[in-house]
Amino acid sequence: MLLSCDVEDGKDLNGPSTESISSGLSRGELRETIGGILSDMRIQLGTQIDAQSVAGREYWRVSSSDPRWVADLLTGTLDNNTFYTTNPYAARYATIKNINLALEGLANTTEAFSAEEIAGIRGFANTIKAHELLMVLNQQYQNGIRVDVSNPDKLGPFLNYQDSLSAIFSLLTDAAADLSNAGSEFAFVLPSGFSITSDPASFLGFTNGLAARVEVYRGNYSSAKTLLENSFMDNNVGADLQKGVYFSFSLTGADIANPLFFGLNATVANVRLAHPSFVADAEAGDTRLGKVVFRETKNNDTGVLEPNPLVIKDENIGDLVGEHDVFIYKSNIDPVPVMKNEELILLYAEANHISDPVAAVAAIDVVRTAAGLPAYTGSTTPTDLVNEILKQKRYSLFAEGGHRWIDLRRFNKLGELPIDRTGDGTFEQFPTPANENK
Repeated sequence: MLLSCDVEDGKDLNGPSTESISSGLSRGELRETIGGILSDMRIQLGTQIDAQSVAGREYWRVSSSDPRWVADLLTGTLDNNTFYTTNPYAARYATIKNINLALEGLANTTEAFSAEEIAGIRGFANTIKAHELLMVLNQQYQNGIRVDVSNPDKLGPFLNYQDSLSAIFSLLTDAAADLSNAGSEFAFVLPSGFSITSDPASFLGFTNGLAARVEVYRGNYSSAKTLLENSFMDNNVGADLQKGVYFSFSLTGADIANPLFFGLNATVANVRLAHPSFVADAEAGDTRLGKVVFRETKNNDTGVLEPNPLVIKDENIGDLVGEHDVFIYKSNIDPVPVMKNEELILLYAEANHISDPVAAVAAIDVVRTAAGLPAYTGSTTPTDLVNEILKQKRYSLFAEGGHRWIDLRRFNKLGELPIDRTGDGTFEQFPTPANENK
């Protein structure tokens, strides 16, 4: 949140000050604070998704001005004091700090908020806080994270991975309870990317979806199934798989553009090249291959389109040859998913893959059918169903959040990732930033 000169009514010209918020949240400050929190969620989003996607060999992120995208992230030799480690970590905790300030201000407010409005604000804030903590944990994994950071002068301890997940789940449980008592509308307006969650009841569906993701990570499948059935999931054949909650972007005012957009045939200056295995491993007819585009350019002499592969040279350990651009986002203002129905359906398949394989296959087939594929006819043992679910998640959530790396790690399958060059390797977590005192 930005600071600027104060005006007479206690507000400033660009947004409320942190002191003003924490001392007592007004109705006007609430709207500005919620907008600031949702805006801050997008900071370093591109860096985190890129880093996790490269870790999971979804694509290669190449920047001629920063060879660490290739040198560090493909070899697994990571730096605890560089941009892919420190920037997403700091950005997520900056958002959490602002949420904590808002919650402190809500506790101190003299504004005439109703009990329902207070419950709605608290439920919303704790849901977003849980999301941001989970984003940090997904990178830090067994390093653990600080969950209690409400007092900057006395930070809480680092919790291990399982305890961190439990704390995040508790936040979401509390948020759900508040949202259930929040009445029919929020005391603030959410942006277009949150249009399906514009009131407390529908936002509760998002909260439950996030809680289900946590429960699946913990292997608590029965709980996950119940939460998914009370989320915004629609697992009927023909359902809109893209329905969901999104980060939105624009080029107006001080807003930001989608950091995951690059045009086709980008150069080594800045490019995302689909890993060759994404195309090679796909089933014939899978329409999700449309998320990548074959690199080709017109021959000026003949007018014929010719292949335009990009070669990333390294004379010491070998070259990378990219033939397809990642092209999920067609413009620099396209929205980016926070969570969408397609993920929920595949989480539901996983939640059922042991106890009810018939239900798991039905969920898988909703996704396969939407992708132009025939129904699943393979084995329904837990092992084989997990492999199928992971494959569908690989193609359904490609390049959207680093899900493949997270999912393979959960099932101890990081060793299945392709090794592209001599000396390359995989890793299961990013280092704790150097400036953290554990």
